[in-house]
Amino acid sequence: MDRFTTRPEIAGTFGVVATTHWIASAIGMSILERGGNAFDAAVAAGFTLQIVEPHLNGPGGDLPILFHDARSGADRVICAQGTAPAGATIAHYRAQGLELIPGSGLLATVVPGAFDGWMLMLRDHGSMRLRDVLEPAIHYAEHGHPMLARVASAIADLAGFFREEWPTSAETWLPGGIAPEAGSMFRNPVLAATLRRVLEEAEARESRDAQIEAARDAWYRGFVAEAVDAYFRSAEVMDASGQKNRGVLTADDMARWQASYETPVSRDYHDWTVLKTGPWGQGPVLLQGLALLEGFDIGAMDPNGTEFVHVVTEAMKLAYADREAFYGDPDHAEIPLATLLSDDYAASRRNLIGDTASLEQRPGRVPGFEHLADAAIERARRVVEVEASVTAGEPTMAHLTDRRGDTVHIDVIDRWGNMVSATPSGGWLQSSPVIPGLGFPMNSRAQMFWLDEGLPTSLAPGRRPRTTLTPSLARHQCRPTMAFGTPGGDQQDQWQLIFLLRHIHHGLNLQETIDAPLFHTAHFTGSFYPRQARPGHLMIEPGVGEHTLTCLRRRGHLLEIAEPWSVGRLTAARREASGLLRAAATPRLMQAYAIGR
Repeated sequence: MDRFTTRPEIAGTFGVVATTHWIASAIGMSILERGGNAFDAAVAAGFTLQIVEPHLNGPGGDLPILFHDARSGADRVICAQGTAPAGATIAHYRAQGLELIPGSGLLATVVPGAFDGWMLMLRDHGSMRLRDVLEPAIHYAEHGHPMLARVASAIADLAGFFREEWPTSAETWLPGGIAPEAGSMFRNPVLAATLRRVLEEAEARESRDAQIEAARDAWYRGFVAEAVDAYFRSAEVMDASGQKNRGVLTADDMARWQASYETPVSRDYHDWTVLKTGPWGQGPVLLQGLALLEGFDIGAMDPNGTEFVHVVTEAMKLAYADREAFYGDPDHAEIPLATLLSDDYAASRRNLIGDTASLEQRPGRVPGFEHLADAAIERARRVVEVEASVTAGEPTMAHLTDRRGDTVHIDVIDRWGNMVSATPSGGWLQSSPVIPGLGFPMNSRAQMFWLDEGLPTSLAPGRRPRTTLTPSLARHQCRPTMAFGTPGGDQQDQWQLIFLLRHIHHGLNLQETIDAPLFHTAHFTGSFYPRQARPGHLMIEPGVGEHTLTCLRRRGHLLEIAEPWSVGRLTAARREASGLLRAAATPRLMQAYAIGR
């Protein structure tokens, strides 16, 4: 394939930061310049992204982090995915006349986990004080930042809905009653005051660790939780179901929850080892995809050619079918992950990849779990009619509809070899009304639960939703090497799989790999309301060439040709054995940037 890049691959030895917004990347790099490590930089960048990309994430959202600690040599996951409230029972939701959990509004909310996840990492692995990492976000909330065109468009599209149904959101996103213009300075003084109060309460303590613990208390057991509780006890708001509903989240739910550490799930692929979250996220589907593709000579395929696109797409269909059948919170359900990641299972499934596009949902027949496969097939057949005016809940990509949110991503490597890959999401401005006095909305992650009994993803109090958020780390020849990821809901592990294959097999550098045309399928049941499947679907950028598109149609793929440069928001950072650092970020949507020296 022809090699070109839209921008240079960043290279240096001091540190690299790649995020989905140039301001957050600059903030992360500034933390490294001031002597902070990768953990400090990621926290500062993460809070900044909540301010500058409010249509993609917010303080009321959720967060998984994968990191490598150079000092201990450990690779760990921080799970900052909040759990379902105590009142979130199937019986309660069914009593509201619901068959699916709405994609927006108060019933879609679980405990907001992002704040505690950032605090846990800062306390245990960072070196800076709380003020150092919060001040940039406070500054941009208080003094303003240039409004992204896509944020302005999202607000303008929802302005009438905000005025009529979510007046607290209108107060925040429509200053003076008017939708902000693209490029104008936008401020959120209420959110700035919230963060400043957290910082003031924290700094009443003396030590660094005590301040971080005080901030966690303020958020989950103090004034933030109290404000959330007060609003949820009285508010009934319109959501994607087309009716007004009251939420079930309480201050007690927030007080009982905290972020936690886990061991990553991993799989070897050639001379690489890829690390992901457990099956409470969708990360293992990338590992299943690698297992399936080990039986193909990927390196011999044109990375923009028909065979590559076809084989990878068919592998993704199989892996995602298993996700829909078997994944869920392993603390609450038995997940046959060892079987799903085994060589024997991959070999048996690999035989299903033929020369033509599959139009069937084909989860595996795992002994003892056959009923889950059958249930997944049945769910995929459901067709749900949704009133378009209230579908504000699906975080996929802006090229599908400006009313939907998305996600953000951060990759950082410092000069000591610490690595962070984080994918914050949730709590975007489209998801839920702004909490009075706090300046931010809550998440809508509960929409990933089913209101059917007996599934790993059945709604239940204290259970984590099976999220789509999926950061990545990779080791090359046993050496910590790469952090990478992307926003994009169900597409995240599809784009990451394509990125990894092209980088490993075709010798493309990070920027060349990210710039190459991308594709994904919506063949399987979606994670977001209204949970639809599109059998045989394949969205693809036209940059692969007309010959590839023609041949894919002949193989039975139902093509949706994307606008050029509109699919995927990948970022990546890599550390060579020599200590040389590299980083890259997508040019798509003209927001992401990599910085380093």
